[in-house]
Amino acid sequence: MTNPSSLDERAERLAAQMTLLEHLEELRDRLVKSAIAVGITTIISAIFTPQILELLINPYGKQLQIISPTEGITVYFRVALTGGLILAMPILVYQFLMFILPGLEESEKQYIFWGVPAATLLFLIGVAFAWFILIPTAIDFLSGFLPEIFSTEWRSNEYIPFVSSLVFWIGLAFETPLIIFIMSKLKLVTPQFLVKQWRFAVVIIAIAAAMITPTPDPFNMALVMLPLFGLYAFSILLSYLA
Repeated sequence: MTNPSSLDERAERLAAQMTLLEHLEELRDRLVKSAIAVGITTIISAIFTPQILELLINPYGKQLQIISPTEGITVYFRVALTGGLILAMPILVYQFLMFILPGLEESEKQYIFWGVPAATLLFLIGVAFAWFILIPTAIDFLSGFLPEIFSTEWRSNEYIPFVSSLVFWIGLAFETPLIIFIMSKLKLVTPQFLVKQWRFAVVIIAIAAAMITPTPDPFNMALVMLPLFGLYAFSILLSYLA
């Protein structure tokens, strides 16, 4: 005779398997929708890629070199895909949130609904700082370095990733206050801990600035370090308010 407890355990395992399959199917649907969105936005981005390229080379002020037959078209499609990913980001975030939302508690859901707009705003502020302050300063330094010896004729497949990665990482670094605020809300860190570890934070900021800064001179490195340290100080204030 079958033990009732074993039947219950078998039923629980079957239910868990069905739930897992449902989650996998939901994940597949979200990924398919995300891929379709990226495809559509990449096509839209490709239409405006010439204008985007003109905008990207504006700080340099000259045409970019290509030294291989496919270099120009490779850079073109790389910029188109990057633009497509940026345009599709709201859709990608929405699909991700819709996938994880059912598993969150009510108190955790509110962090998402105000966190996404806040993250977008902070990222845009970081992008603006990189584009209007850091990049022009860095390019002036690099293009004017020992002009009597070096002639600046930069290649497209080196300049475009250089500018776009700098903008991206600075924008990402500006998310620090939001991340620390959420960690404080979740009781993962305290303002006292952040204040106590400020020396360690300075070391981390210096390392991050050295990795982000495109030039080895201390002036451009300071341009990155000062706002990052300011963001850390602002994060401590937000941690007190959390």
